[in-house]
Amino acid sequence: MVATIRYEDIVKVPKALLHDHLDGGLRPATIVDLAAEVGHELPATDPDALGRWFAAAADSGSLERYLETFAHTVAVMQTAPALRRVARECALDLAADGVVYAEVRFAPEQHLEQDLSLDEVVEAVLAGFAEGTAQAVEAGLSIRVGTLLTAMRHAARSQEIAELAVRHRDAGVVGFDIAGAEAGFPPTRHLDAFEYLQRENFHFTIHAGEAFGLPSIWQAIQWCGADRLGHGVRIVDDIGPDGTLGRLAAYVRDKRIPLELCPSSNVQTGAVASIADHPIGLLRDLRFRATVNTDNRLMSGTCMSREMSLLVETFGYGWKELQWFTINAMKSAFIPFDERLRIIDEVIKPAYAKLMA
Repeated sequence: MVATIRYEDIVKVPKALLHDHLDGGLRPATIVDLAAEVGHELPATDPDALGRWFAAAADSGSLERYLETFAHTVAVMQTAPALRRVARECALDLAADGVVYAEVRFAPEQHLEQDLSLDEVVEAVLAGFAEGTAQAVEAGLSIRVGTLLTAMRHAARSQEIAELAVRHRDAGVVGFDIAGAEAGFPPTRHLDAFEYLQRENFHFTIHAGEAFGLPSIWQAIQWCGADRLGHGVRIVDDIGPDGTLGRLAAYVRDKRIPLELCPSSNVQTGAVASIADHPIGLLRDLRFRATVNTDNRLMSGTCMSREMSLLVETFGYGWKELQWFTINAMKSAFIPFDERLRIIDEVIKPAYAKLMA
């Protein structure tokens, strides 16, 4: 059965994506164009060479060095037209890869160097997503994009960004996140923001358990109340060699807390040694709410179809398993229940049923 799963078929099948960074998914050609406009110096000016540079620079085994590559993408995303273009192309690229639902996150506080306000940054990105979605529909593709606003965990603007997210909740912002280096910057530093979001009945996820271990996951859930875990790959540290779950792992599984796993990225940042060593296989076998994600498509040279293809090749998965991951993601989305159900019942299940028939 696995032999019949071709890459081109994976591209066509509906996919749901929960963890994708806007500033980690630019087209290399777009970076070259925008850098020329603002006079930003790049490591390479040929789009193909630049794409290879990003993948090589990110493939360091260190989260901190991986994050340094964003200096070049963020530098060219400082004006409303640039943000709008990047968001539009993001929606189009995801739709072309068969993604029918995506949550794309970005940190507004990183796009203020040309005197845009936080609200103007968000409005430009939302406008770009709307344009890209409309163009995708015109091309016969379907995608729904929800936006997550991210606060940087080493900074002190999380309350401000949380309020910004709630302010734009009816315009396309569906959730909140904190990101950046985990070590030394625990999520509890931003407790006021999380408590505010809970009072506002707003959804949030927290990057946790990627470069740092179980304490990061425990704080994200038990202190901060995260709806989902960004990565959460280190939950495997609380699972014994015989599959016995520790109390934290059992809690995560029992509560069906979604894990936004990003296989290729997790290898690049040193969270795991290889795709074959990635605990996604174990977590699926143990029926955690595991999902498959891209994280940063540019830095990892990846897309949802490639991530799924790697799992097919490594773990021998068939359409049944790919559907399981896809429905897990859709169940865990931050949009209303009836919208999630419609995409599952009317888009995802019929497509997979046809393939499995």
